[in-house]
Amino acid sequence: MRLLLVLSGVAAMGLAQAPVPEARALDGIAHVAFRVSDLSRSRGFYENLGFEQAFEFTDAKGATVSYIKVNDRQFIELYRRDEQSQALGLMHICFDAGDLAKVRAAYVEHGLKPVEIVKARAGNLLFNLRDPEGQVLEYTQYMPGSLHSNERGKHLGAKRISGQLRGASSSVRDLGAGRDFYGVLGFVKEQSGDRLRVPGDSSEWVQLEALTPEWKPRLEFVVEDMRRAADELKSRGMMVDVTGRAAVVRDPDGVTLSFSREPK
Repeated sequence: MRLLLVLSGVAAMGLAQAPVPEARALDGIAHVAFRVSDLSRSRGFYENLGFEQAFEFTDAKGATVSYIKVNDRQFIELYRRDEQSQALGLMHICFDAGDLAKVRAAYVEHGLKPVEIVKARAGNLLFNLRDPEGQVLEYTQYMPGSLHSNERGKHLGAKRISGQLRGASSSVRDLGAGRDFYGVLGFVKEQSGDRLRVPGDSSEWVQLEALTPEWKPRLEFVVEDMRRAADELKSRGMMVDVTGRAAVVRDPDGVTLSFSREPK
């Protein structure tokens, strides 16, 4: 049954509804990375949603990172917790682009300080930078022959509840400074709230939310029929909350996953 469906002083005008310069345009959200309390349990949860593991990295103790595939461009990365001092939850959101060097050069031109581009272990190009509060944002360019590229067309099972990750939340202490920072990155503020559209044609977004002791990350996925998705989730033994236009479940560490139709 397929149900796919820096910075202080930067003016808020950076988020105005103006065309984003091509150099800062991105393809969308490539992955969201979480550190989890039990990697095997978390992987099992996402596999119950129909998402398959594309590949993993291991060490002598077992799997260290599991790459859960949403579609050929989007993944969820689950990192093993090795020490109690390592915080659980969101590690970073990663965006992809067809020309990473151009994006990085545009950021440098706008006063940002991204690290140099490197070739990551999976074989893709990668750089990152930090927001004003120290949160890592990651950027990648998929390369021929990389582990991700070699899995194109694979692990796209018919049991996937969704075939697209539409948006992700990130917490900040200062919402104003966060909005300004994302404005420099070329993100576009939507009409209400703190949802910031990824520059480019993907219509994917990041939502900034106030950091509180109770805050948990949130992912939003696209489905063709929310009620049908809710019924399917329940049939798989999941606790489902239907809230307005979304069916909501939570992973073993409390990450909220919301499934809803694409807005018209």
